[in-house]
Amino acid sequence: MNGARAGMFEKVLIANRGEIALRVLRACREMGIATVAVHSTADEAAMHVRLADESVCIGPPPAAESYLNIPAILAACEITGADAVHPGYGFLSENARFAEILAEHGIAFIGPSPEHIRVMGDKIVARRTAAELGIPVVPGSDGAVATLAEAEKIADAMGYPVLIKATAGGGGRGMKVAADKAELENAYLTARAEAQAAFGNDEVYIEKYLDRPRHIEVQIFGDGKGHAVHLGERDCSLQRRHQKVWEEAPSPALNAEQRVEIGAIAAEAAAKMGYAGAGTVEFLYEDGHFHFIEMNTRLQVEHPVTEQITGLDLVQEQIAIASGAPLRYRQEDIRLAGHAIEVRINAEDPRTFAPSPGKVTTVHVPGGLGVRVDSAIYGGYVIPPYYDSLIGKLIVYGKDRIECLMRLKRALDEYVIDGVKTTIPLFRRLLEEPDIQDGLYDIHWLEEWLGQKPET
Repeated sequence: MNGARAGMFEKVLIANRGEIALRVLRACREMGIATVAVHSTADEAAMHVRLADESVCIGPPPAAESYLNIPAILAACEITGADAVHPGYGFLSENARFAEILAEHGIAFIGPSPEHIRVMGDKIVARRTAAELGIPVVPGSDGAVATLAEAEKIADAMGYPVLIKATAGGGGRGMKVAADKAELENAYLTARAEAQAAFGNDEVYIEKYLDRPRHIEVQIFGDGKGHAVHLGERDCSLQRRHQKVWEEAPSPALNAEQRVEIGAIAAEAAAKMGYAGAGTVEFLYEDGHFHFIEMNTRLQVEHPVTEQITGLDLVQEQIAIASGAPLRYRQEDIRLAGHAIEVRINAEDPRTFAPSPGKVTTVHVPGGLGVRVDSAIYGGYVIPPYYDSLIGKLIVYGKDRIECLMRLKRALDEYVIDGVKTTIPLFRRLLEEPDIQDGLYDIHWLEEWLGQKPET
């Protein structure tokens, strides 16, 4: 392709780092769009900085002074003439004010509208909106719970166990379970304190705590003009401390009828909202019922598994929609085929999960049919201690789940990262477990297994 597609952006600034920055850069290259990398001083040797057409240093290592520094990113856009910003995930990807500031300066935000980011960023408003759009929600309080006495009244009426959740929460912070009334006070007060410390907002609400649910999410795309499609679901139930470590599509727990039903519900809701771009509607699934928990208004870490079973480039779709293009696909055009699994490779001790920053001495990534590695590390690269420990994603694809698991085992055996500790050994051990082989796991399975197998 020679030059950017007609009507597309000419230059995209990538307001992120690591593997997702490289992922976005690759999509832009294939679309003929010039790229700008921004980076902290700790990331001056990062792969996305090396490969971008231009790069701008936006501050020192702390994220608050660099990747979250909106004036510095805006200045980088103006210096380089970037006409759009892709935020990746994390950092500013769900910051409605950032999207508004870019618009005020005539720069496109490759994501949904600030209004939709703001609505779905507040858990209480998101619950209310989801219910109005016909999405089933977890039973819970109608709004924020201001006092312990109010929390006790709601919990008594709903029945224990209950989950206290921060309205501005994420990543498991500000989230506590109370098994009974005796535990409620501590859970309520602790959740509020954590929420205040993490988000500057101590508002919490209460949901019924589901016993053994799976975490199922539906990938949707809308064009902002009342049209939307879903791209199937992903099962993200293997989690540690509410952080996903393994994702697969399709879910081993759903049948074809359930898949169509929940996908249609999510897509219809996105269409009614006038949603633009990529989004993920997340559910807890138990006993044949789906319960909405939140909507992420950005690209997900685990988007590659959806790309593998649909054959679509989700980042290119994001860019096209943000440029004003209509949806290129109707629902009947979406074909889901085969099975894909992603495991997150973190620079962590696989036994204690303590971060393991440092110099990577050797890297050998697996290859072959159906194997994809999204990573920005290389031999000699120094993993900085300032950011998330995710250093790569291993994604495998097969005609069915059995072939996929065998391919994952083979790929993990080939994967070598020396110089730092990684979670690769964890996944090798998980593949030996009958429950994993059979797809019989829920959101508590991994932590229970880790508690039983400390030698992992």
